[in-house]
Amino acid sequence: MEEDEMAQFKPFDMEGMPLEEQPLNWKDMTPAPYDKKTVDAYTRTRIILMNGIENNAVLMSHAIERMHPDPGVKKSMALMRRIDSQQQVAVNWLNPADQSVIETTLGYEQVAVDLTANLAQNEPDPYVKQTLDFALLEDFDHLYRYSCLYDYIEGGDSEMIVQGRTEVKPGRPTSIEHRHPFDSMRKHYDKETADIKTKMNYITITAGEQQTMLYYRAHGFMYPDEIARQLYAEIAEIEEQHVTQYGLLGDPNETMLEKMAMTELNEAYLYYSFAQQENDPRIRGIWESFMKMEIAHFNECARLMKQVEGREIRDVMKADAIGPLVVFEENKDYVNSVLDNQLDLAPNNMEYMRMRDLPDDWASFGYQRVMNAKGVPSEEIVSKAGPNLTERDQAENIRRVKQEMARRVEKGMAAVPAR
Repeated sequence: MEEDEMAQFKPFDMEGMPLEEQPLNWKDMTPAPYDKKTVDAYTRTRIILMNGIENNAVLMSHAIERMHPDPGVKKSMALMRRIDSQQQVAVNWLNPADQSVIETTLGYEQVAVDLTANLAQNEPDPYVKQTLDFALLEDFDHLYRYSCLYDYIEGGDSEMIVQGRTEVKPGRPTSIEHRHPFDSMRKHYDKETADIKTKMNYITITAGEQQTMLYYRAHGFMYPDEIARQLYAEIAEIEEQHVTQYGLLGDPNETMLEKMAMTELNEAYLYYSFAQQENDPRIRGIWESFMKMEIAHFNECARLMKQVEGREIRDVMKADAIGPLVVFEENKDYVNSVLDNQLDLAPNNMEYMRMRDLPDDWASFGYQRVMNAKGVPSEEIVSKAGPNLTERDQAENIRRVKQEMARRVEKGMAAVPAR
């Protein structure tokens, strides 16, 4: 295949694996894990993301089975969902048992930073791109706060996880990310005019952030240390905000089958993307095999759309190819450019503006006053880390944006009554 052809995913040219051949046995469903000491950082991030992508497909399918009236659709959803479930187990089991919760967490945040940066740089919709850029700086800060926790809890160096590919320093401080639920509202794309890449980016980032939220909620309580428990609780709530804002970018007028078809297409697209980049032959083989399975799922969804809704999948996609591929790679220059230009942005009425321009009755001023009233774990953890990490939080731009938010919170009218 020529290099320019490799840069695009062409689902109608791909051969799928027959559905009846897809069920995995117990041995294939539980592959040997990677060695955390030698694994490539981006092999880890690909595994983390694809676990979230499969999880999202399973949850979406469950939602459809509960709401769709057609028995044939329910049966097809059950079949595809079982395979997606088995795929998720196989992908998740690639993570080793000796990789601690915080080490896996650092991998999750590296996913968030470099995935969001890649999607933003290849997003054709300006509003969706801005939303990606906005959340990028928040996940970037989470990587720093968890790095401080890693140093404090295990005496670990996050560079062992990120391997120099992703910078570890503050972004938009987590302490000022806490916003009233109304400020998570976002405008959605138009399904009739949105580029297929926008739809793929939307599904990818929503699934990725959803998985992160669920992981933090499922594991943060496992730490006996109070500050660790609080930090996981704090950042899990920011991830909930991200899932809300990203989820709202999708057009609610898409039918259930349309959403499921795009979800299965997204899985195939990502498996294909990662098979082109994976340097571990064994894991590359998994990506290639699962891609063939997802092509069959996509084709089955297309069949259901034709049968139940009388619509052709090509009329929904409005494209024969999707490009560019999703790539995990260094994005330091891009992240720093966003950091330089957008650190003090905040959402208001589904738009983004400078903190200084926010109205005094911005709902999130009152919300922050409530949430941060008894201290902020993401600030407290910095003082417990070593000096090399602690001093990074004293950067002039970081101190300045914290001071600006503190000034506005003090001045602003409380939109949420104090408890």
